[in-house]
Amino acid sequence: MSKFENKIVNGNSLEILKKIPDKTFNLIFADPPYNLQISEKLKRPDDSKVNGVDDKWDQFKSFKHYDDFCKNWLKECKRVLKDNGSIWVIGSYHNIFRLGFHLQNLNYWLLNDIIWRKNNPMPNFRGTRFTNAHETLIWASKNKKSKYTFNYQSLKCLNDDLQMRSDWIFPICSGKERLKKNGKKIHSTQKPETLLHRIILATTNKDDVILDPFLGTGTTAVVAKKLGRKYFGIEKNKKYFKAANERINKVKVIEESHLDTLKNNKSKPRVPFGSLVELGIIKPGTSIFDQKKKVNAKIMVDGSIKHKESAGSIHKVAAKIMGTESYNGWTYWYCNVGGTTIPIDNLRQRFLGYKL
Repeated sequence: MSKFENKIVNGNSLEILKKIPDKTFNLIFADPPYNLQISEKLKRPDDSKVNGVDDKWDQFKSFKHYDDFCKNWLKECKRVLKDNGSIWVIGSYHNIFRLGFHLQNLNYWLLNDIIWRKNNPMPNFRGTRFTNAHETLIWASKNKKSKYTFNYQSLKCLNDDLQMRSDWIFPICSGKERLKKNGKKIHSTQKPETLLHRIILATTNKDDVILDPFLGTGTTAVVAKKLGRKYFGIEKNKKYFKAANERINKVKVIEESHLDTLKNNKSKPRVPFGSLVELGIIKPGTSIFDQKKKVNAKIMVDGSIKHKESAGSIHKVAAKIMGTESYNGWTYWYCNVGGTTIPIDNLRQRFLGYKL
C-alpha cells in the first residue's frame, strides 16, 4: 500500500503536498481557511458571546497573503491530482470568489457550483444583514479534457429518480456527530458527514484515493473509509489531528456487498441490434418475445424484426405494440438461449465483453 493511502499526517499542508508524487489522487476535497476577517467579538441581544470563527488559523494579514496562500496550495493540488481527477473546494462569500478566480487562472475546468443550504443556520443577531444560510462549493476537473467521474445514476437514485440539483439542503454539524471536549466544540467549522457522503458518492468509485489537505477533525477520511475509498489527510493543528485520528479509528467500513452503486447507462458504448446479427450472436429467423411470451417476433437478416404486419427496429416494433411513441426494445424483448429465457440485453452485454 502507498504511504499516501489510508493515513493522516500532522503538519503543514503545503510542505507535505510538495513531497507527494504527481498524479496520486482521484479526488481532492478542500475546506481551507475562509479568511472571515472577524475583527471584534460577536454578541447576542442578551449580551452573551457568539462562538464564531475567530481561530488563529483563519486569520491572514491581508488579501494578498490569503491569495498567495490559496494559489500555492491549489497549484500543488493540481499537480498531485490524476489527469481524470476532480477537486471540490468549499467556502463562504468571504473567500469563494477568490478561490474560483484562482482555480480558473490555474486552468482547472469548473464543472458546477453547489449551494449547501443550511436548514439550521446561525441567526444574524445584529439584524444588519441577511441571515447567512448557505455555503458554496466549487467542483472542478483537472482540465477541460479530463474524463472525470460523475455517478449520475447513483445521484438520481439518491434523489428519488430525479436529477440531482445544484442546491443541497443539509443541517450544520450538530448533536452526537459534533465533536466536543468539556462541552465545547473541538473544531468551529466541522462539516457534516452527509455533505461528504454525497460528494464522495457522486465523484469517486470504490478504492479511489481521496486527499483532504485541511482535514480538521477528519470528516472526509471518516466518510471515505465508510464508503470503501482510500484517504490521505493533512492537518496542522495537533488538537484537531488527535481528534481526527481517534474518530477514524472508531469507524466501521460498510459491508463490501453493500457498497455497490448503479452504473451510468450512458457510459456504455452504443450497440445496434444489427451488430449482434452480423456477428452471429443471434441468428436471423430467431424468435424473440415479450416477458409473458404473449407477443412474438422474428429477426430478419438486417437486424429488423417482424411482428404480424409490423416491421422495424426492436424499439419501433415494441413502441407500436405498447402504443407509445418510443420504447426501449432491449428491455422489452426476450429470447431463448440453451433452454433458458433471457433478455436480449444480456446478448448486448456479451457483445461488450461483459460476463452474463
